[in-house]
Amino acid sequence: MTSSTIETRTGTTKPTVVLVHGAFADSSSWNGVIARLRRDGYPVIGVANPLRALHSDADFLRDVLDSVDGPIVLAGHSYGGSVMSEAADGQPQVKALVYVASFLLDEGESTGELAGRFPGNELGSALRPVPVRGPDEQTVDDLYIEQQEFRPIFAGDVPPDVAELMAVTQRPIAGDALGEKATKAAWKTIPSWTLVTLQDLAVPAEAQRFMAERAKSHAVEVVASHAVTVSRPDVVAQLIDEAARATAG
Repeated sequence: MTSSTIETRTGTTKPTVVLVHGAFADSSSWNGVIARLRRDGYPVIGVANPLRALHSDADFLRDVLDSVDGPIVLAGHSYGGSVMSEAADGQPQVKALVYVASFLLDEGESTGELAGRFPGNELGSALRPVPVRGPDEQTVDDLYIEQQEFRPIFAGDVPPDVAELMAVTQRPIAGDALGEKATKAAWKTIPSWTLVTLQDLAVPAEAQRFMAERAKSHAVEVVASHAVTVSRPDVVAQLIDEAARATAG
């Protein structure tokens, strides 16, 4: 897979935007954002995040980043932010990080730890573990959101018919991935932007603010649920465009 910057009518070049979805979603959750970015001339790659383990997911993303020619703006939603912080460290072509209702882990922290550090997280009690066998024949728990809880907790501002389809097609995350500790924090060396979702019951806004302030990230707040890439793609695309413009050249 190879992508490169393209030249606009004004003669300037646009970075490739690489999008990383989180748990209980897939790359189609970015569709509204992708449409807006492509309309504005950005090459876009929606990465199929494996959701198996933090470090192996980061290795996978790093391989994708290595395939891209030219500068990159890297955006992650939820657990996708954990993965991209690990993967982008030491990647000179990544010029900006955009965290969308997301995690900005520091070294030694896990996604599950940050999700539960502040009050307001209602996701944990709605998860259903499904034991599955891995490639090594060891059993791991795949975590799903109970379908009847998906819209109230994850996608409260998404139209009911859309949220119902999202609940049915959700991609599970291996439980161990949420407990695996970060070893890198790319936001310490790469400029970052954060979209804080004020109606978020999966990653509480207080947690998002804490991580953004600690990282000295450029934070923008929006009244939206955790599924903001679906409910407010305009706001998400605008923030990505802002990050791209701010780091151009």
